[in-house]
Amino acid sequence: MEEKKFVMVRKEEFAIKEFVKKEFGKGKISTVKIEYTPVGEKIIVSTHKPGLVIGKRGEKIAELTEILKKRFKMENPHIDIFEIKNPYFDAQLIADEIALGLERFGSIRFKSICYRTLQRIKSMGALGAEIRASGKLPSERAKSWRFGFGYLKKTGETSKIVDKAESVAQTIPGIIGIKVAILSPEKHIHDQIIITDELINQIKSNKIVVAEDKKKHKKK
Repeated sequence: MEEKKFVMVRKEEFAIKEFVKKEFGKGKISTVKIEYTPVGEKIIVSTHKPGLVIGKRGEKIAELTEILKKRFKMENPHIDIFEIKNPYFDAQLIADEIALGLERFGSIRFKSICYRTLQRIKSMGALGAEIRASGKLPSERAKSWRFGFGYLKKTGETSKIVDKAESVAQTIPGIIGIKVAILSPEKHIHDQIIITDELINQIKSNKIVVAEDKKKHKKK
């Protein structure tokens, strides 16, 4: 019984998240998180356009709150907006942006759209990024293309800090799947060594100590 309840709760959460995303439209929302508090349900919406999501005097938030109460039987939903400062470090927003570009301009321009998006991510200072497009692409090669640059580890502990997301573009020829992975400069890489003056001086002092130890050993 407990397993069934757990599955039902997760299904309801997924339905709520998908509904909120569809309500605002593709490319507006990155993630939707649900937290349960003693006073009610807390729904955290991550977006780079908070004004568009909130609406004039909070009208859209009020409308969404009422819909959640009636449609999903939520007792006291409280919607919080988390503003994304740099959308070019958010994989979901980038994936949706590429999908919207393909739907608007057609799949024939997929290379220019992906290269231009990748260049913007790079110019913002990302450590690495990868875009994969697959599906109904106008190409003589395999129906999957990869665009990438920089450092982007795919296995081990470092791979967990890479932001990943997927989106779908519905074009006239057919469906195109978009996968995006971004490593922002704000993330801490465990195996990264930053060369500073302090580190250089420390290495030099260690070398001097080692050299002195060798001299003492030779005299003995």
